[in-house]
Amino acid sequence: MSDILHQLYTRIASRKTHAPPESYTAKLFAAGEDEIVKKIGEEAIEVIVATKGQGNERIVAETADLIYHTMVLLALRGIEWRAVEDELARRFR
Repeated sequence: MSDILHQLYTRIASRKTHAPPESYTAKLFAAGEDEIVKKIGEEAIEVIVATKGQGNERIVAETADLIYHTMVLLALRGIEWRAVEDELARRFR
């Protein structure tokens, strides 16, 4: 998988312990799991809406938001991004 995904996950995970006050990610961690899951749901719906008439650029943007918020949930739970990659690799085999 892409190095950018690893870099992004590392930065997200670091916000659990090094939380600058202006960090959106740190604010999500502080808000807790229910808020993070809510954001994942919102972003999933936005991907669907974008697919139904907002064009490919919007689909890409909303998919990026969905992946980001999913990574926040994984980091909150202490699940490494590598676990997702490993699962995808297992399925591909």
